[in-house]
Amino acid sequence: MSPPTSIADLRKSYERAELNEEASHADPLQQFDQWLKEAIAAEVPEPNAMTVATVAANGRPSTRVVLIKGYDERGIVWYTNYDSRKGQELAANPFAALQFHWVELERVVRIEGLVEKVSSEESDAYFHSRPLDSRIGAWASPQSQVISGRSVLVANAAKYGAKFLLQPPRPPHWGGYRLKPDNWQFWQGRKSRLHDRLRYTPQDGGGWLRERLAP
Repeated sequence: MSPPTSIADLRKSYERAELNEEASHADPLQQFDQWLKEAIAAEVPEPNAMTVATVAANGRPSTRVVLIKGYDERGIVWYTNYDSRKGQELAANPFAALQFHWVELERVVRIEGLVEKVSSEESDAYFHSRPLDSRIGAWASPQSQVISGRSVLVANAAKYGAKFLLQPPRPPHWGGYRLKPDNWQFWQGRKSRLHDRLRYTPQDGGGWLRERLAP
């Protein structure tokens, strides 16, 4: 039997594509739109999955993976339980960071900014577009709280399913967040660890400043 591979010895050469200032969009939202659509077209696993990083009032950071549900010039949107750990941390510190990692395309997008709740109308519209079991699940799961076992979730789902039947309303503790970007970074893996890395930050007169960062 061969010895196990050391984690420190794992290597990969990044050679799929490049990212330069001339070929990239002047607007980071357009660049993000292009890359996300390319990830979807390439059928990478969960192209809409993103890591959300928040920081608690005591300065302790935490991350989790959620699914992007919308994006436009106003920002990046996802939906969750407002009473969850991330919800509590955003209430104390409304700044967050997002990261998309499309491994097969050797690409990473990082986005930072202020987070605010979306309107009740937006949250209602998205909630009612979800499958019934997902709508019941929003009531059944006391997200981030300690529970005695999975049976708690099953019992809650049965209780709320019987209560609301086919028309569960949106829970008051559930809805959307929108991150308003003030810092975008696009990373494209390159050979010899000389990766391409572009950062976009707002300019005082409008538009975005696009700069290359050392990898």
